[in-house]
Amino acid sequence: MAEPVLHEQRALAAADGHTWSLLCAIPPNPSASLLWLPALGVAARHYQPFADALAARGVAVFVHEWRGNGGSSLRASRDRDWGYRELLLDDLPVSDAEVVAALPGVRRIVGGHSLGGQMACMRLGLAALQRDPNIPSALWLAASGAPYWPTWPMPRRLAMPLIYRFLPWLAQVNGTLPGRRIGFGGTEARSLIRDWGRTALSGAYAARGIEADMQAGMAQVRVDVRAVRMTDDWLVPRASQDFLLGKLPLAQVETTELGARELGVRADHFAWMKRPDAVVAALLR
Repeated sequence: MAEPVLHEQRALAAADGHTWSLLCAIPPNPSASLLWLPALGVAARHYQPFADALAARGVAVFVHEWRGNGGSSLRASRDRDWGYRELLLDDLPVSDAEVVAALPGVRRIVGGHSLGGQMACMRLGLAALQRDPNIPSALWLAASGAPYWPTWPMPRRLAMPLIYRFLPWLAQVNGTLPGRRIGFGGTEARSLIRDWGRTALSGAYAARGIEADMQAGMAQVRVDVRAVRMTDDWLVPRASQDFLLGKLPLAQVETTELGARELGVRADHFAWMKRPDAVVAALLR
C-alpha cells in the first residue's frame, strides 16, 4: 500500500517576532519541492486543492502565508505596517530555508499566483545577487504578470495611472487599504500598496528599504519558467505576463493559456484554484 501524502502546518517565525504557518503537502519520495506564494489578500489554505493535486503527482508543496493573512500573527492597521522589504527580507527567507531543510537535495521550484508570482521573481533576483547556492532551478507562475500600466488594453489603460495613484493614497489616509470593501485584495498594509503602486507606475521592481538592485538580479537568473494564463483573466492581460517574463532574459520560458473548456471553470483570475487540475497539468508537462 502506497504511503499517504503528509499534510502538516509548520510553525515559523521571523526575527521581528512575526509568526505564521507553512502549509505542507509532502508525498513519499518527492521528485521536486515547490515553495508557492499566494496572491494579494489570499490565505494559504485556499491553495490546498492545488497543493494536493501536485502532491498526488509527486511534487512536495509548501504554501507560504503572507503577513496579515490566514495564520499570520499580524493584521495590517494604522499601527502595524509593512512593505516589500519585510515580505522579501524577513519572511520569505525563513520559509525558503524550511523547504531546503525539509527536503535537502530535492530539485527546487519557486512560484506564485498574481502578486505571489512577482514576489517569486524578486526573490530569485535577490538570491542571484547573493549567489545563493540553494537558488531554485525553476519558476512556476499562475495568473501572474507585472501591473505596469501600459500593459493594459485600451480603454482601461487610460484609467490605470489614476487608479495606481489613488490606491496608495487611500491606504495612506485610511491607515490600510480597505480591500474587502473596494474589491481588491484584503486589508492591506499601506507600505505594501505603496511599493506595489510604484512598480505599477514605473514598471521597475524596487522598494523602500531594499538597497539591492532586484531588477539586475532578475536579469541574471537562469531558470526554467512555466507560466499559465487564463484566457478571460482581465487582471493579467497577456502583455502584463509578457512584461514580467521580460525581466528574466536568461530564463527558458514556456507559456500556456487555458480557457474555460480546459479548466472546467471560468477562465478568470481565481476560479482555477478550486479546480486546479488543468493548471497543474500545464505546469508539469
